[in-house]
Amino acid sequence: MLSAEPPRSADSATPEQQGSNIITEPSLTKSSPARSREGAGCAPALAEDAPGHFEEAPALAEDAPGHFEEAPALAEAVCEAAAPAMRSGTARDHEQAFPPLLDQAITALITVLPLLLLGVAAWQAWNRELRFEDVVIFAAMYVPVGLGVTVGFHRLLTHRSFETRPWLRGLFAILGTMAIEGPVIEWVTTHRKHHAFSDRPGDPHSPHGRGDGVKGALRGLLHAHVGWLFARGDRSEHARYARDLLADPIIMFVNDTFVVWSLLGLAIPFLLGLLIGGTVDAGLTGLLWGGAVRMFLLHHVTYSINSLCHYFGRRRYATRDQSRNLAWLAPLSLGEAWHNNHHAFPTSAFHGMRRAELDISGLVILALERVGAVWDVKRISDDRRAKKALASG
Repeated sequence: MLSAEPPRSADSATPEQQGSNIITEPSLTKSSPARSREGAGCAPALAEDAPGHFEEAPALAEDAPGHFEEAPALAEAVCEAAAPAMRSGTARDHEQAFPPLLDQAITALITVLPLLLLGVAAWQAWNRELRFEDVVIFAAMYVPVGLGVTVGFHRLLTHRSFETRPWLRGLFAILGTMAIEGPVIEWVTTHRKHHAFSDRPGDPHSPHGRGDGVKGALRGLLHAHVGWLFARGDRSEHARYARDLLADPIIMFVNDTFVVWSLLGLAIPFLLGLLIGGTVDAGLTGLLWGGAVRMFLLHHVTYSINSLCHYFGRRRYATRDQSRNLAWLAPLSLGEAWHNNHHAFPTSAFHGMRRAELDISGLVILALERVGAVWDVKRISDDRRAKKALASG
């Protein structure tokens, strides 16, 4: 079994799953309007200035930008998490960690330096100086750090696809931060804004709407891949999109210590190389493969979800954007490339929805559920899938 969630009927689910885990049509349309409206308190001036946000559950459930069919449940979860701190006044606004120009300079360094070091790694491999230990260090860093992004930043913190203990939530946030894709609050707010305005004006990294023809397509793909990183005007507001995380002391601690965890993500491969090879030279090679090469590949796999998965591939489900499933990217992205599946059902913990759809992140969540480390895992019923399925899918 490759997919973490094989096709099955909702009737075959356990009573517990039928009661809380399976997202069915009634749970979407009959979510308490009063409770959902209460979610408007999660962001200031939301009623006047927040088209398409998470907290606009009733409107989103009926006539959203097309991606928030599960909005009522998600809005309730987000606002419940933030409510105690909001009532006590402990939720605080959060500004970006660095001044804009310094932030862009750091972004450029993080984007360009791994690319340059990739040339060193290619030269090393060409001259047969690449050792098996270096590949092991690369994999030992790529998989857990990648899961920190896919399972932690994305499915847990952005979409609340499952619940877990505070220490595991913190661990996932730390691992995701080691990817150096930005502080967790920035990552989550940007991604939530992407879903709210996907492939429409306001989407931080859509490849569409950048002109016609080949030039327009290339310009759009470049923007969606890396250009948006430097477009400060496209950044989303933390207090509006991530108020629940601003009220979470564990996530705020990880966010505010971004530099520490980023450096630790580079120190670990160096130390692994040093321990395995016994020399500083071996440590530097470990840093090259487990640090720079790992960063380059993981960054560009993530960026490819923003660009390629909104332009190439197959569409199985009806959405109001151009999200697509890109099968060849699924293994490297740990299951994130089943992107049309994800945009059709954003809160689902599983992006691979057929047996042949490899979803490593989903398999990890399933394993954690079986040992009791996570719970309230969101699943989509077969009936719900069938209603959104395209004839050509």
